[in-house]
Amino acid sequence: MNLKALNGIGEKTENLFYRAGVTSVEGLLRYYPRYYDVFEAPVPVRNLECDRTQAVQASVVRDITVKRVRNLYVVNGYLRDEEGNAIKATWFNAPYLKGKLQRGSVFVFRGFVKENHGSFVMEQPKIFTLSEYDSKMGEMQPIYPLVSGLTNNVVQKSIKQAFALVKPKEKLPESVRKKYGLEDAETAIHDIHYPTDKERLQKARKRLVFEEFFSFIYSLRSLKESNEKLPNKHVLKEPEAVKHLIKSLPYELTKAQQRTWQEIKKDIQSEKTMNRLIQGDVGSGKTIIAVLALLTAALNGGQGAMMAPTEVLARQHYENIKEMLENNNINATVVVLVGSMSTKEKRETYALIESGAADIIIGTHALIQEKVNYKNLVMVITDEQHRFGVRQREAMSTKGNHPHVMVMSATPIPRTLAIIMYGDLDISVIDELPANRLPIANCVVGTDYRPNAYDFMQKQIAKGKQVYVICPTVEYSEAVEGENVIEYANKLKQIMPVSVKIEFLHGRMKASEKNEIMNRFANNEIQILVATTVVEVGVNVPNATVMMVENAERFGLAQLHQLRGRVGRGNDQSYCIFINGSGRKEAAERLEILCKSNDGFLIANEDLKLRGPGDFFGVRQSGDFEFRLGDIMNDANVLKEASEAVELIRNGKLEISEEEQKIIAEQNIENINI
Repeated sequence: MNLKALNGIGEKTENLFYRAGVTSVEGLLRYYPRYYDVFEAPVPVRNLECDRTQAVQASVVRDITVKRVRNLYVVNGYLRDEEGNAIKATWFNAPYLKGKLQRGSVFVFRGFVKENHGSFVMEQPKIFTLSEYDSKMGEMQPIYPLVSGLTNNVVQKSIKQAFALVKPKEKLPESVRKKYGLEDAETAIHDIHYPTDKERLQKARKRLVFEEFFSFIYSLRSLKESNEKLPNKHVLKEPEAVKHLIKSLPYELTKAQQRTWQEIKKDIQSEKTMNRLIQGDVGSGKTIIAVLALLTAALNGGQGAMMAPTEVLARQHYENIKEMLENNNINATVVVLVGSMSTKEKRETYALIESGAADIIIGTHALIQEKVNYKNLVMVITDEQHRFGVRQREAMSTKGNHPHVMVMSATPIPRTLAIIMYGDLDISVIDELPANRLPIANCVVGTDYRPNAYDFMQKQIAKGKQVYVICPTVEYSEAVEGENVIEYANKLKQIMPVSVKIEFLHGRMKASEKNEIMNRFANNEIQILVATTVVEVGVNVPNATVMMVENAERFGLAQLHQLRGRVGRGNDQSYCIFINGSGRKEAAERLEILCKSNDGFLIANEDLKLRGPGDFFGVRQSGDFEFRLGDIMNDANVLKEASEAVELIRNGKLEISEEEQKIIAEQNIENINI
């Protein structure tokens, strides 16, 4: 049903929903909240915690002041609780509060608590009478993911109407729901939008996460079955030039790299087409293995293609491979194909690919466009595999006549989960780092350490080095707590010398903007890059030696480990500063695991033990697998149950009807990135 069937949705709002990925009334029901704003009991001022939205019952201590700064009214007041402790409150563009908040009047003030010059300040607190707040206690307000122009209020009203018009489609077989004690779709979807308490929300969420995992794994198993039947049409022998290249490298391949290369060689000479995942920690040396595979394809008379998630990374791979081949007098033509190339450049590159003159092709999603025709594509590699959807991987492999497929991932997830998530692939693990890698120096600190961190950054920049600062959110939101990229970049510009160039980067920016900023950072035209986790992949900057992660407690350990892999890529000592914005002791203890080990797989296993099944009020723990609700680390137990259910069905131990089978087959896993 078209979205315009809902009252209040015209063409403009419909387009906003389209941008958010919602194209129908049915789809709107599955546009799940990303967070719940829970009205908790007021606490004394002494118990307020930094970087959290909290409530305090207090009286206004003195007259409210209103100050005009250019076009902005800044309203300040001081609030005192029953114990006599006070906190400053600040509002913007609300001069009317001077009349409303009389000295001595008692209200419940609820707002975001921040630290400012050593003292806590409550920003933009909403004001409730005691009875008003009492009626809201325990309420769980759904907060939805938004695009610019779309408000939470509009989403809420639209979803309420959608429930009156359509009934959610059941996607799980009845036998599966019964075996695993899961709710029906209608109940679960209602409760995910309108939970009456945390227990109801937990049940609803478990059901919907199970559904996501089940659909995904079922589809993957089907892929594996079809892949296993593919005969090897491209038997590739290791050329002498490749053996020579390995010997002439300025370093010796680690035992893990040698083992992985042997596994690849065995695959490409066997009776079946290769479908292999190379899973290796950041800096473990996956790229050289990819180069050996691409070169083997080219020197056997075929073509090898490698798809990278960003233009900057694709161009870096292209330059590095080209230089490596030239230095070793290897006769193979390397080309690059990315979206920002001119029409003329693309046309010339298409011709080289189609004629077979291009032996090795490096690019982005541009490699799978219709206009690209390969003469003899025998090897397909995707770098940072989790950034590509399953269908994109398939599209890449269909460009040739059943080419060998190799995918690479730096996501350090425990092997038990990797076997489920990459169920259609054989797995090689590069589990050791090159001997010449300097371990990153790590520290876990509180917010009071920031001035020291800023001084340290300046000293590194004075030596010609560069810095990453990671924040959990893009911009300020009342519902999502933590530092945000845009405000933080502006704050740093006030603190740092004017000679230090600071820019921000986040996923909502246009691809051209992101590429331009990453290029400038790679060229040291930007000294401090304030970013979201979008920097997990995308650019190799050996000159960056410092990373500071704000609100580190809001990320999973495996994700933090992958983030810090952006530094330590050069010959200089690198540093990672994890700021525990919550101030909580248990958060600091969890983060300390990162100080004890630089082994991503060990950290991922520790993360799995610590997180347990479902801290779903926090930030996603494994940001790479883009399910709508599910998180493979937090929901590891649900993932394993869903995998078990799929195996029971495929082995005939759990019965499902033909209609249910058809419904499963129709489900779209296109947007799931693994």
